[in-house]
Amino acid sequence: MFKFALKRRDALLAAVALVAATSLSQPAFAVTPAEIKAKGKIVVGIQGDNPPWGFVTSGGKQDGLDADIATLFAKELGVEVEFVPLEVNNRIPALTTGRVDVLFATMAMLPDRAKAVQFSKPYVANAIVLIGPKDKSIKTNDDMAGLTISVAKGAAQDTQVTKNAPPTATIRRYDGDAASVQALASGQTDALGGNIFYMDRVEKAVPGKFENKLEFQRLYNGACTRLGEKEINVAINAFIDKIKANGELKKLYDKWMKVPVPQFPESLEGISFTTN
Repeated sequence: MFKFALKRRDALLAAVALVAATSLSQPAFAVTPAEIKAKGKIVVGIQGDNPPWGFVTSGGKQDGLDADIATLFAKELGVEVEFVPLEVNNRIPALTTGRVDVLFATMAMLPDRAKAVQFSKPYVANAIVLIGPKDKSIKTNDDMAGLTISVAKGAAQDTQVTKNAPPTATIRRYDGDAASVQALASGQTDALGGNIFYMDRVEKAVPGKFENKLEFQRLYNGACTRLGEKEINVAINAFIDKIKANGELKKLYDKWMKVPVPQFPESLEGISFTTN
């Protein structure tokens, strides 16, 4: 009986130690606006190589549409902003593991992603396209046959090119947008899966040679927080409503996108803008 009691005590102690160790290993999430304010800063995951959305200047400053919007949100909370530049594949893991508090990171609002993160209301529109040579006729998906196409691995363009390209097309996946653009510019690939704002970068790298050929998908981007974090989701949605109404979003669109602010949808199938 005594030995049984000792074994039971040891088992209980081991269980308590395991719970304690697990708790200590969990990241200290800043899950509410109040906690972010107490911390004095908001840590924002952003892209570091994808103008005009998010990029690092030659002076080392994070810039772009997402950077400006995130800075406005930090100002709304009365805190500083700290940017963490992320590759496409690292965006959601950086959020869910607590490395960042929120993503303003060119996050296309897709149902599969909505299973892993909480989207805000949309604040920008985009389209996934194929960029190809001006002197080559590419009017249908079948016209991609035999082409070598570069994409940013894990991005929406990876999904769409993979879905739409015929079997004889070769898809080369690169770590990030800059590498996929460079592959096209250097002649490693024939075409490029990207978004409607890639052409500015391609034109600067290889003037007069390429153009948008096919449009695969119309998308909207939203900010992302972790699932179940209601207060920060409410705060971001209120902020997005505010900058739409007071003209701040239009100013940023004029600065970075050079197109009118679109009419945003009230809902998207398979994606909730709010935490229940």
